[in-house]
Amino acid sequence: MRIGLLGTGPWADMAHAPALAGHDGLDFVGVWGRRPEAAKALAERHGTRAYDDADALLADVEAVAVALPPGVQAEWAVRAARAGCHLLLDKPLATTVAQGRTVLEATRAAGVASVVFFTARFQPETEAWIAEQAAGDGWFTARAQWLGSVFGGDGSPFADSPWRREKGALWDVGPHALSVLLPVLGDALRVTAAAPGPGDTVHLALDHAGGASSTLTLSLTAPPAAAGTAVELRGRTGVKLLPDATQGAVPALQRAADALLAAAGGGRPHPCDAAFGLRITEILAEAEHLLPGRS
Repeated sequence: MRIGLLGTGPWADMAHAPALAGHDGLDFVGVWGRRPEAAKALAERHGTRAYDDADALLADVEAVAVALPPGVQAEWAVRAARAGCHLLLDKPLATTVAQGRTVLEATRAAGVASVVFFTARFQPETEAWIAEQAAGDGWFTARAQWLGSVFGGDGSPFADSPWRREKGALWDVGPHALSVLLPVLGDALRVTAAAPGPGDTVHLALDHAGGASSTLTLSLTAPPAAAGTAVELRGRTGVKLLPDATQGAVPALQRAADALLAAAGGGRPHPCDAAFGLRITEILAEAEHLLPGRS
């Protein structure tokens, strides 16, 4: 499949470009970015072409990977879908429900496949753990902590990201936590509580369709020594802990590309498609509305 990349920021450089260039089933055709000099440099590092005109890139490919801020991503996802391109998108799909719904409608109208890259969902250990826990029942409660130190002084390349500064952990790591909990506990029927913590930290409580409740603690401002991820399920079978992942973002993104290839080839839509991305956006928007001063 011929694929292009929209975006030239740190995530495009660290994950998307090497994943696309190293995937045996993809022909990495080229890169477009809002900064032409960055697109040229990124393309040169991966032996592909920099495009000055994004529409020209869309015309030359069958699919695009999008590594742009979520509000910008939503606009380009619609444009790419209308051009007939399958979509490998990043989380969050969008930062408003209206934007997310427009993306989903565009994919359905164009008949193109979509996969939203929730990193944990494409790591083998997490994928297997989710399938095992989802096959059971009797879950009573769950606790998820997604604590990053992007703004905690660890020199993260994402510390200057304007959209992360504006939207914080709720929208950046919240999608990861929800992407793990929802397939096990069922859809979130409602966000029952949302409260701020230190920095951009957010605490959420959710009721799920399966009868369980969950709590989430999300942050990008944790001290480096306190950063980390943990998910704990409690129910009739006891306590289950999410295992550590052994693979990084690049192989996970290549597995997401495998999923897109399968869906585009006539397979069933992947569980992490644009419809799931929209549902995550709806839950995050509901939580944001409950936060003091954010409604």
